[in-house]
Amino acid sequence: MLLELDNVTVRYGARKAIDQVSLRLESRALGLLGPNGAGKSTLIRALLGLQPLAGGTARLEGLDIRRQGKRIREIVGYMPEHESYLGSMTVVRFLRFMGELCGLPPGAAMERAHEVLFYVGLGEVRYRKMEGFSYGMQQKVRLAQALIHGPRVLILDEPTNGLDPAARDDMLRLIQDMVRNSGSRLIISSHLLKDIESCCEEVVVLNKGRVTAAGNIAAMKQTDERRFELRIKGPLDPFVAALSELGCQCRLGKREALQVVLPEHLPPRRIFEVARGQRVQIRHYYARKDTLEDVFLKALEDDAGEREVMADAGL
Repeated sequence: MLLELDNVTVRYGARKAIDQVSLRLESRALGLLGPNGAGKSTLIRALLGLQPLAGGTARLEGLDIRRQGKRIREIVGYMPEHESYLGSMTVVRFLRFMGELCGLPPGAAMERAHEVLFYVGLGEVRYRKMEGFSYGMQQKVRLAQALIHGPRVLILDEPTNGLDPAARDDMLRLIQDMVRNSGSRLIISSHLLKDIESCCEEVVVLNKGRVTAAGNIAAMKQTDERRFELRIKGPLDPFVAALSELGCQCRLGKREALQVVLPEHLPPRRIFEVARGQRVQIRHYYARKDTLEDVFLKALEDDAGEREVMADAGL
């Protein structure tokens, strides 16, 4: 099992950064998704033993983070979000140094440094000092130091944050290749939905320290048989008004597509009956499949509603 959390709580003073989170997920590539301040980086720090738990228990790859922290750090490669290199060193010397810190002999560390730098696309600049590197190159250095000892688990914290489009695409290609071809399992933290969707099999959605959704991305994006997308020819407003009277929720989406959510009691054929009555032609009609954005926004809305109910109840 990649990740097991049981009522995990992490505090910063009186504030709960992670609030009684419980889940069990097996995955080759797991995404931690949430807005800034959701608790993603705090959870990662807790898994690495860098932030103590205030309550609960957690296991990473079957290892207890309270009792087996040293072993966890041996099998994990961690790419932090922020600057984590020594600018005055050449990149190959820095990678060798990081390899030795991970327990590799000097010769093996140097050999591995060259190998990893070519893999991430920094082979041609491996003898340059890092102080002159662009931000995209710095990100690749952070990834390379996470890979240096061939970890069983790679934890990447906001790996594409701050990158320009070309550098972001390059980083995503590297991550996708690792998911497909490396022996490592990945945990990727990001606030960017497309990054998680392009690289991960499972996702955990966090908001204000709580899990609002978790599971297989493909399963969470199943077609919703109550939601339809239409394109019509004819008067829009009377058609929408007639559907609304039947209890349908209607809104105009991208490219003039009308999105319609049917109430439970209403069969889809009623859309065509209303169209005929309003002299409207339906030229495009299909049951809408949720995107990860839909799943994410719904999870945040449900969480906000639950918090409001709890606040009203004085909990």
